[in-house]
Amino acid sequence: MNLNIAVLPGDGIGPEIVKVALDVTKAVCCKFGHKLTYETALVGACAIDAVGSPYPDETHDLCMRSDAVLFGAVGDPKFDNNPAAKVRPEQGLLAMRKKLGLFANIRPVTTFPSLLHKSPLKAELVEGADFMCIRELTGGLYFGRPQGRSEDGSVAYDTCVYSKEEVERILELAYTYAMKRRKKLTVVDKANVLATSRLWREVAQVVAAKYPQVETEYMFVDNAAMQMIQNPKRFDVIVTENMFGDILTDEGSVITGSMGLLASASVGEHTSVFEPIHGSYPQAAGKNIANPLATVLSAAMMFEYAFGLKDEGALIREAVEASMKEGVVTEDIVIGNGKAYKTNEVGEWLVGYID
Repeated sequence: MNLNIAVLPGDGIGPEIVKVALDVTKAVCCKFGHKLTYETALVGACAIDAVGSPYPDETHDLCMRSDAVLFGAVGDPKFDNNPAAKVRPEQGLLAMRKKLGLFANIRPVTTFPSLLHKSPLKAELVEGADFMCIRELTGGLYFGRPQGRSEDGSVAYDTCVYSKEEVERILELAYTYAMKRRKKLTVVDKANVLATSRLWREVAQVVAAKYPQVETEYMFVDNAAMQMIQNPKRFDVIVTENMFGDILTDEGSVITGSMGLLASASVGEHTSVFEPIHGSYPQAAGKNIANPLATVLSAAMMFEYAFGLKDEGALIREAVEASMKEGVVTEDIVIGNGKAYKTNEVGEWLVGYID
């Protein structure tokens, strides 16, 4: 198969971790006889510095003509610490989602037996946890209008907006995944307070009737946050709106013991984007200490979701699991007094395993 991908390293540790994932991708393509073609483009703070836009037209054009996008992270402290900044790296990520029509973010949360001790939760709570968060990506507070400040700057406002069509399409996708898994779907909202959540629940009740094989439950977001910590194994597929999903998926990441282990896929109308769930971690940029495994696992999702190549994705997951069992990991998940490997050393080990 011919694989044509856009590579967007982004900011901070993005270039380091994406290089590892790309090296793994090359190794897998070589092993299975696929032809890999890729181009690299700017996004985020580095794009602002270079051309003044966090998501340049050239980058968007590349994404549109590619079969998949392998993405790192965006963000830079010089923008975080400047509330008056008119252009921000994160606007590039939002623009990419909007222009590519990426209305759904899929984040699997699974535990690794060799790293149960790294989770802040008791091993008996997290062992065997395996659920998927499906987050709506292009609606809600992050995109609603009006949004801004009063003339004197003393009042700020954001608007949460959802249409029936937006809610329906994300729910249909969630039920599709629930049918492929354990046939249980948790719809998370705040219907006792928010009008948009009441729309979510109304639409969900209609869509649920089309999937009688799936057990559907409704849960307020505050309760969902608590249940995710108390009993993460109760969940199979969770679907929710943009901001709730942003918060819950980061909470879910600690179940595995490190945000550096969780991959994601953003899917929708055009080219799908595959990225780790963590940020740009600027404090570690250039130090060769960042955990690349979430980005490598994102590459596994790329093989599976964008190209339908399950064996290739499975081999990457096998390599990642083997690296953790062997203790070939970065400092954030090093076991006991074991050696902390550098980012590139983990990548070289993974490529060697695949070869």
